[in-house]
Amino acid sequence: MKYLVVFEQGEQGQWGAYVPDLPGCTAVGTTKTEARELIAESVRMWVETARAKGWPVPAPNSSAIKIAV
Repeated sequence: MKYLVVFEQGEQGQWGAYVPDLPGCTAVGTTKTEARELIAESVRMWVETARAKGWPVPAPNSSAIKIAV
């Protein structure tokens, strides 16, 4: 499965990442590359934990586009 990950750069330069389809699945890194690595691990852990507890794992459902203004 491939989930949409949203990246946002904070005011102090750090990068946050979250997965809209997986509530609470977030990561913060000092660089976008670090945030990408951390969110990948966070997704793996989220899915593994849900499966271990018998909780449903949501199918990827989110999408995104960029709009010029």
